[in-house]
Amino acid sequence: MFETLGEKTEEKAMVQFLERFTDYPFLVKFKNSEYHIGEGEPTFTVNFKKAIPLADLVKSTSLALGEAYMRGDLEIEGNLYEALDHFLGQMGKFSTNESALKKIMFSSTSKKNQEKEVTSHYDIGNDFYKLWLDETMSYSCGYFIHEDDTLYQAQVNKVDYILKKLHLEEGMSLLDIGCGWGFLLIEAAKKYKVHGTGITLSHEQYAEFQKRIKEQKLEDYLTVELMDYRDLPKHDYQFDRVVSVGMLEHVGRDNYQLFLDCVEKVLKPGGLFLLHFISALKEHPGDPWVKKYIFPGGTVPSLREILNHMAEDNFHTLDIENLRLHYNKTLLHWEKNFRDNIEQERTMFDETFLRMWDLYLSACAATFHNGIIDLHQILMTKGINNELPMTRWY
Repeated sequence: MFETLGEKTEEKAMVQFLERFTDYPFLVKFKNSEYHIGEGEPTFTVNFKKAIPLADLVKSTSLALGEAYMRGDLEIEGNLYEALDHFLGQMGKFSTNESALKKIMFSSTSKKNQEKEVTSHYDIGNDFYKLWLDETMSYSCGYFIHEDDTLYQAQVNKVDYILKKLHLEEGMSLLDIGCGWGFLLIEAAKKYKVHGTGITLSHEQYAEFQKRIKEQKLEDYLTVELMDYRDLPKHDYQFDRVVSVGMLEHVGRDNYQLFLDCVEKVLKPGGLFLLHFISALKEHPGDPWVKKYIFPGGTVPSLREILNHMAEDNFHTLDIENLRLHYNKTLLHWEKNFRDNIEQERTMFDETFLRMWDLYLSACAATFHNGIIDLHQILMTKGINNELPMTRWY
């Protein structure tokens, strides 16, 4: 089949754009042509079934390539994660026209809109999440103490680690903001006999957590509420400890101070707060493809801006830890589980969704490996607490 002059021009423009990504050698295939980009032996091949217009690549490189992959117009010959690991390490060369993508990049942080955004991701079905998460149903970074720890063991390790950091004692009250399917609170109740309250906006997580509480006969210790964090101060709550794991990313840059203000209002003086969140080195509005298809409204805060906001609520930092590589490993486990269960997932979703989800898990693993994003845990006290041990928690 012969290309028209217009098609050849579009092909040439696309290849010239891709030639900026020279850090690692790769091949580009398009119809009967092959292009070698970078120096050395190619590590993967990008096979285009259809040319991507230069205007789309310039408007958002991430959206243009991501959507082409979802449609099947772009195939990776080789390991998807390894290709993304090489490619996404050069995200500074991506093009993004934020003004042309305002609706995607800067969505409303109202209660109504944020509930809609959260449920669009977490309410796609517990049965789906059960296929590729581990038995704890933990959808956040694991903690790999040993090289050969399973995903399940890493999630148990992570929760144990957090609970130790919180210096829990029997009879204490613990709030989990964005409690997910409840594993952290269940472990806290069983091991420390604390009274826990979890809040979430996800109806699926709420229903599953309620079910787990009854199955494990923990009704005297645990409750779960469908609640926005902004409504916490309206209730007569006072907690000894507060934890939030992987929820701050849904708050939005305009509301970080409000989020911390709400925690401060329900935490007792001297109480401990552990904040576990995906972070970035600098403030950034986010990735257009991720915001359009995976986490609408999601924004990754920088560590420095959260520390700055903490000071306004008299939160004193006890410890800061970066678990970036643990999240890379967690995501690689999820991606393997996802692929291992692809036939069952095909009964739930179409091919576009499945390609999107595989791309999401692999791309996130790559961005953590490249340090584009980090995972921080900050342990803090409300005001001064001189009663805690002077040594660390272990």
